[in-house]
Amino acid sequence: MPNRKKRILIVEDEAAIRSGLVDVLIYHGYETDEAMDGYTGLRKALSGLYDLILLDVMLPQMDGFEVCRQIREADREQPVIMLTARSSDDDFVHGLRLGADDYVAKPFSVAQLVLRIEAVLRRSGGGENGLEKIYLEGPDGYRLKVDVANLSAKKSGAPTIAFTRREMDVISYLYVNHERPVPREELLTRVWGYARDLDLETRTVDIHIAKIRRKIEPDASKPILLITVRGAGYRLLLGELADEPGKNL
Repeated sequence: MPNRKKRILIVEDEAAIRSGLVDVLIYHGYETDEAMDGYTGLRKALSGLYDLILLDVMLPQMDGFEVCRQIREADREQPVIMLTARSSDDDFVHGLRLGADDYVAKPFSVAQLVLRIEAVLRRSGGGENGLEKIYLEGPDGYRLKVDVANLSAKKSGAPTIAFTRREMDVISYLYVNHERPVPREELLTRVWGYARDLDLETRTVDIHIAKIRRKIEPDASKPILLITVRGAGYRLLLGELADEPGKNL
């Protein structure tokens, strides 16, 4: 039996752009559906019928940021790529903090957009490393049990922490490679699935690392588990390695 075609929902209010995206995606073998406002896009996105959501920021009735926020509240694994004519760092950061998997500024190269869609879809399944549980331990008895399959973690005496699929993929990759610092570019190619010859945007990694730290660290401003090794990348410290938190900061 042939593989099922991936279904992409395009939430875009400009008819010409929406029509162009439909044509491009159908040409590349995807099935498509459309929505021209935020409320309709959210209702369709929450149906669970789509493999990926292409979501414009500037939408009538409900903007793309709010649509993304509500998608993430309902489904932490739904892949979302945000599209915007805005180019400010604040918008870029805001979209990723809400849980978008990627953020593409207009005007964009159609070829690069397709590559980024393919990269997000490759990674959206998760679970490729076979991990089920991760145990992190810091100084003074600080412990964190991470449930990879259920995208959650538990600190002693604290509520359960929820992660997006992308955040868990980052944690898992750093865990498997904990004996060394992992460069940002390696995370983009191995976790995000970007081709090495693309003009890679490392802020995407930094924003996700900051989000993960706020969830797993006792104090995100003084990380003891997920540290920055200057000039080398990020490293997850396990057990006795976490006894020297400031050495590489």
